[in-house]
Amino acid sequence: MTGLPKLMRIALGAEVTGVCSNAKTDLVRSLGADHVIGYTSEDFADGEHHYDAILDIGGNSPVSRLRRALTPGGRLVIVGGETDGRWLGGFGCQLRALLLSPLVTQKLGILTAKENGADLSVLRELVESGKVTPAVDRTYPLSETAAAIRYFQDGNVRGKIVITL
Repeated sequence: MTGLPKLMRIALGAEVTGVCSNAKTDLVRSLGADHVIGYTSEDFADGEHHYDAILDIGGNSPVSRLRRALTPGGRLVIVGGETDGRWLGGFGCQLRALLLSPLVTQKLGILTAKENGADLSVLRELVESGKVTPAVDRTYPLSETAAAIRYFQDGNVRGKIVITL
C-alpha cells in the first residue's frame, strides 16, 4: 500500500473509537467503529481512556482538551475548524497545534490534502472491496444545489451530500 498516508495505513488495522452526536451513533457504528461515544452524554477526554491517534474533523475542541485524551507519544491531526474565531476564523485551533507541537512529546499537526492518482486508486480499491464504506446521506442534481446547501445548514446530515452533474 505504498503512497497511502501513514495515518491511513494505521487506521486500516486500528481499533477505532468514533465520537459524534448522539443522533449519529448508529451511523458511526455501522461504518465500522469499534466504540462509539455520543458527545452529549459522554466525554472522550474524561481522562479514563487515552488514544494513540486522534483525527479531529469537527474543530470544536480546544487543543488542550484533545491533548488530554492522547497518550504521551500520541498524534493529533486536525482536519478543519468550525469555530468562528475572532481573528483566525476556524484556523485558530490548527495554528495553536502547529505552534505547540515542537514543545510537547505528542505530535500535533493538520491535514492538508494533496491528491494523487496512486492514493485515489488505493481508495477506489478499498471502497470496491467493501473495506471502506462511504456514508452518503443524499444526492442532489446540480440544479438543486441550493436545496442541498439548505439541508446541510439544517445540521441533520448523516454522511455526505453528493451533487451530481
